Amino acid sequence: MDGRRRNPYELTDETPVYVISVAAQLSGLHPQTLRQYDRLGLVSPDRTAGRGRRYSARDIELLRTVQTLSQDEGINLAGIKRIIELENQVAALQQRVAELSAAVDGAAVAMRQREAQVHASYRRDLVPYQPPQQGLVVWRPKRAQD
Repeated sequence: MDGRRRNPYELTDETPVYVISVAAQLSGLHPQTLRQYDRLGLVSPDRTAGRGRRYSARDIELLRTVQTLSQDEGINLAGIKRIIELENQVAALQQRVAELSAAVDGAAVAMRQREAQVHASYRRDLVPYQPPQQGLVVWRPKRAQD
């Protein structure tokens, strides 16, 4: 969830609403195939109190993706499972990068504001220090006259 309070009756892509027969129809797969994918951990729908499966729109899309990878691309189910895991990992990392980028941006703004406060606090009657001009000075001690 994104931290905002949601209406409990609001439907999202993650809302589990479809029973297995409807999910099978929507995905174009046999219900037994959906059970097999669940056992393998490819698509894991939510469960009701009575242990019935409830699929979300996102689950239906994932079922279609699994079917496409299997039938059209010829990838075995273990490979598909790994692809899904890696895609989920990439999505989580992209989310984390976005969070960290936002934090860095916020810190940069705060730093610029603090820097402006420090500059505003300078006394105006002071003259900025300027280092002396650099030059080469050669020193030769006087020799004692014999």
